Amino acid sequence: MTGGAIPGWTRSHWTRAVAVSAFLTVLHTWPMATAPGTHSRHDNADTMLNEWIVSWVQHQLPRSPFDLFQGNMFYPARDTLAFSEPLIVPALLGAPVRLAGGSPVLVHNVLLLLGMTLSMLAMYALVREWTGDDAAALVAGAAFAFNAHTLMRLAHLQAMHAYGLPLALLAADRVITRGRVRDALWLAAWMTVTAYTSGYLVVFAFFMIAVALLVRAVEWMGRARRVLPQFAIASVVAGLAIAPLYLPYRRVALEQHMVRTLENVTDYSGALRGYLASGSRLHEWLWAGPMFAEPIEPFFPGVTVLGLTIFALASTRRETRSRVTMFVAIAVLGIVMSLGTRTPIYGWIYGIFPPLSGIRVAARFGNLFLFGMAALAGFGVWQVRARLPPRAAAALSGVALALVTIESVDAPMAYRRFDGIPGMYALLAQEPGDVVLVEQPFYPPQAVFENAEYVLNATAHWRPLVNGYSGYTPATYRTFTETFWFFPRPHSIDAMLRAGVTHVMVHPNRFGELAADVIRISDEDGRLEKLAVGRNGLTLYRLRPSSSAQQ
Repeated sequence: MTGGAIPGWTRSHWTRAVAVSAFLTVLHTWPMATAPGTHSRHDNADTMLNEWIVSWVQHQLPRSPFDLFQGNMFYPARDTLAFSEPLIVPALLGAPVRLAGGSPVLVHNVLLLLGMTLSMLAMYALVREWTGDDAAALVAGAAFAFNAHTLMRLAHLQAMHAYGLPLALLAADRVITRGRVRDALWLAAWMTVTAYTSGYLVVFAFFMIAVALLVRAVEWMGRARRVLPQFAIASVVAGLAIAPLYLPYRRVALEQHMVRTLENVTDYSGALRGYLASGSRLHEWLWAGPMFAEPIEPFFPGVTVLGLTIFALASTRRETRSRVTMFVAIAVLGIVMSLGTRTPIYGWIYGIFPPLSGIRVAARFGNLFLFGMAALAGFGVWQVRARLPPRAAAALSGVALALVTIESVDAPMAYRRFDGIPGMYALLAQEPGDVVLVEQPFYPPQAVFENAEYVLNATAHWRPLVNGYSGYTPATYRTFTETFWFFPRPHSIDAMLRAGVTHVMVHPNRFGELAADVIRISDEDGRLEKLAVGRNGLTLYRLRPSSSAQQ
């Protein structure tokens, strides 16, 4: 047990850290752990999109890895997986659950819980290595993994899997202080992990490490001949590893014009008032509730974290000054970049750093602020405990962790019940020959999020689906909307036939008062052969040309 461990705790510090991290994960997401196969966040379309992404990677990677990005939605568009985050690392972590027969919802929820736990453990590892204090590392881990921003983004699985950030910085620190090839390779590995999880995360990691190098230049300049080659090795290895991932995103940018312009970023730039906003129950009750009358990205770190950060800054030791300064710089950069086009700085960097063209929500750079603040809070706990007798230090540890948790908790969470994908979708997997499916109603681009359930249901058959939902809507879909929206009128069916559609799944309950007419007209059209009717009137048709219908 290290000198910074809590008296009376005799088990391995990792055993303790895992137990605390898992407990806090269950607490913050309660009651998800009681029924992970049925509790869902399907109130948000992004949840269903991420469930599809993870399932698609798990399905396609072992079968046809070179076609991984040719997702089965938005037919006939290409590289549709590249319309959103890749989530390849989480998909691999969740593969055993899927292979054991777990539904996409169960896999997603297990990965959500696992991602939060691993993110806390990663920050724990970072702060513990630099302080030797288990309690300080636990507080930092909790502040990082369960903050106001993350807990309002449960629909975004990538946000839960942020463990690559602290581990990449830990590897970069070791390169700065030791200059070993092994550390450079670990840095490349963690940068690769972040890239294969999220484009946002790898951009954040790049900026974080750039800040670390600049702020700590005095520390490594005297050994530049040893340190810089190691960073070069890390860059080359990571670049080669990430290239297969980069290429489809580059193709989409060039061929389908999926580029986030500065005008796009303006709509998703953060605001300074977001740094006072929090969705936790305590903060909403005290002051933050009215702040959500308008859309806002919350980044308030908590009063406890702020207090511990102030103490860390006021009592910085010479041996920790460079790291404390580094975290301050990371936090400040996070604020500035999160403001997006509200300052000229984002535009300047956008012009010289091409990966920024893939970032739409500039406000999420605020994650770097929360990252820096969490680490500084850990340093604050360490400094306070060092000035107290053992019993008082142990008591402080528990109080600090409890306060950080109480301030951030938003549980119990509201979930929707998931009763499984309708069995009719399995019929499509059994249909002979080529199948191209359209689900009706076919929503216009401004309501494309309504397709999210269709995308999730596609995991039951993996046949090409003309509908789709993602962070980008291709031109082909926009064109189809002009006619497909008018189903079951004859010209809509004609357009579907020309597009190569072979099957139509009709959701009568989505047509409202027109449901009965839609089914009646569909049944009367000779080109629509009814195959099955399921729950809530869900109806599957086989589409065939007029000549076939007349024979």
